[in-house]
Amino acid sequence: MRVILELIRIILIFGIAGSFLSMMVHGIYNSMEVNTEQYGWLGSVAILILLFVSYRNKLQFNGWYVGKGKEKLPNTASNTLIICSLLLLCAPPILSMLTNDFTLNGTINHFK
Repeated sequence: MRVILELIRIILIFGIAGSFLSMMVHGIYNSMEVNTEQYGWLGSVAILILLFVSYRNKLQFNGWYVGKGKEKLPNTASNTLIICSLLLLCAPPILSMLTNDFTLNGTINHFK
């Protein structure tokens, strides 16, 4: 029963917190005029990675599950995942800006 409660807790954490944070990030991207249809998924993936790291390092120790396998991520893995997610969060504005620079009125600006 505790495993089922923990699974429901995980789904709620990732579902509710992930949705809320994704809406915030997409709102920031929209205010920066980032093409969220093309690059918005990068921010959502970054949020999922951050939620995974926070669950493995903090949140799993507060739940109902009392079995084996409850250990923190190694520091190098945590740091690598956090850096990757920060790069993913910064990527959509940069990619959108680069795409806008290389296109002109919907056509690709060819360098001659």
